[in-house]
Amino acid sequence: MSNVVGFNQHKIMLRPDEVKDFVAAASKCDFDVDIAYNRYVVDAKSIVGVLGLDFRKVLTVVCHGYDSDFEALLKKFSIAC
Repeated sequence: MSNVVGFNQHKIMLRPDEVKDFVAAASKCDFDVDIAYNRYVVDAKSIVGVLGLDFRKVLTVVCHGYDSDFEALLKKFSIAC
């Protein structure tokens, strides 16, 4: 996890069956949350957008704010870098 001026960035792996819980948690945040791999970035609050990602890849989540509950969920999906 690295901090970049107001941003929290996390490297995670998701399985398709975890998307619903991930998107529900992201949707509770009162700030923007993006999820990306390579140059493809989607809104983490969009189930359709997140389902369009390649789950075989390491995904990068960028939080434009802080929520302790969401951070705890991200730790569940975190990978060692």
